[in-house]
Amino acid sequence: MEMTEVTGVSLKRGSLAVEGNDSMAPAEEAKRQKVLDSCLPTGQDGLEHGSPPTSGHVPGPPEAVNAGQGKKNSDVQLEEEEEEEEDVFADMMKHGLTELDVGITKFVSSHQGFSGILKERYSDFVVHEIGKDGRISHLDDLSVPVDEEDPSEDVFTVLTAEEKQRLEELQLFKNKETSVAIEVVEDTKEKRTVIHQAIKSLFPGLETKTEDREGKKYIVAYHAAGKKALANPRKHSWPKSRGSYCHFVLYKENKDTMDAINVLSKYLRVKPNIFSYMGTKDKRAITVQEIAVLKISAQRLAHLNKCLMNFKLGNFSYQKNPLKLGELQGNHFTVVLRNITGTDDQVQQAMNSLKEIGFINYYGMQRFGTTAVPTYQVGRAILQNSWTEVMDLILKPRSGAEKGYLVKCREEWAKSKDPAAALRKLPVKRCVEGQLLRGLSKYGMKNIVSAFGIIPRNNRLMYIHSYQSYVWNNMVSKRIEEYGLKPVPGDLVLKGGKKADIIIIPSNCGSVI
Repeated sequence: MEMTEVTGVSLKRGSLAVEGNDSMAPAEEAKRQKVLDSCLPTGQDGLEHGSPPTSGHVPGPPEAVNAGQGKKNSDVQLEEEEEEEEDVFADMMKHGLTELDVGITKFVSSHQGFSGILKERYSDFVVHEIGKDGRISHLDDLSVPVDEEDPSEDVFTVLTAEEKQRLEELQLFKNKETSVAIEVVEDTKEKRTVIHQAIKSLFPGLETKTEDREGKKYIVAYHAAGKKALANPRKHSWPKSRGSYCHFVLYKENKDTMDAINVLSKYLRVKPNIFSYMGTKDKRAITVQEIAVLKISAQRLAHLNKCLMNFKLGNFSYQKNPLKLGELQGNHFTVVLRNITGTDDQVQQAMNSLKEIGFINYYGMQRFGTTAVPTYQVGRAILQNSWTEVMDLILKPRSGAEKGYLVKCREEWAKSKDPAAALRKLPVKRCVEGQLLRGLSKYGMKNIVSAFGIIPRNNRLMYIHSYQSYVWNNMVSKRIEEYGLKPVPGDLVLKGGKKADIIIIPSNCGSVI
């Protein structure tokens, strides 16, 4: 289990067990009802569900300042098909799961609890990853590391300002040009080589070639396309002095880890499976985590800071090895609860209990998805080799809030069972549904296993991990029901852990934890 450091706590994530379970049944039942009530905000209090924070409200982490600077490039947007529709969070929760559905049923104490709204804004939930060495990840350096393999200074001066502007517009798809031609005034091999290097170094994603036009030499820059654009980076030249993997810190807002990887891979024109990470982070949050990518330079990654909104990449380093799921020590959370119903005494009592006793390390709701089909159900079907059920669970229509294009895709699938027809309804092909449909189109309906294999490995593992989390939660609740909080033979004890501070911050708008 991962460790959890907390500077705040929510009722539904901090639901814990009591030792004398029988005598606590009425209190547990009352708390269960509060859990259910707090999961269903009605929006009748004038709250703006899904709205970003405004200045002067809850302060974000230092990284938020840097990400905000990137938003000045407002003319550089994600393609329309990648833009998120506004979350209707309350509606998602109404049609989604409750804590009771995923085994979160026990409490640590008998005192009267309180309730509030968690994640009313995505900025109310801030997550910093903790590495194995205990270091908390922060984005505090946007510079690119320099080594002896970096291009010469000539690369930065060989292009004129006008040529750089045209190349940048080509790179960012800001006009309809498919290529940019640069005349080679001094036609020497050395000069042509420097121009080729300059374009590829300064404008990642562009390819170059030399052409003769009316007796003159031109270097033509263009976007790589087709298989070349998604070429395996293992085949690319790479400096021997560097580690094969570029590690970096990813700061993101309101997007989960796998969606973020899909966006990065699209802009870099590489396959998502060359990225690795230690854990997936919530969508409805501000999160900071470490990512590794195979043979993509820090310079190329840093350029994405000009293109992407709600993302920031930095703290680059070259390492020999990728990251693996579960290698982290845990996560550090800063949580804001809004519309607290309890009194100050009730809140303080709960905080004292948290400091003295702690909480059960349940897996939280993000492990199980936000739609009407929990991810643990898919994981269970995979483990049972029920591949038709796996396909149906991922693709079938479902109730609740969902992006419009996914609704149309699912409706087409239910009507025709034709993967190609359903895929045509889907403008965003890199989502899990699109990847599975592409696999079914390629391998056929009788080879679902191979079709499922097209989904990136980390995405596939997510379903298995979700079911493991479901089993863990239910076993923990049973363990507390049978034995209370006292250690018993068979328990694993974590030695050397440190306590995290629990800080209560007063707010003019109500109690903020």
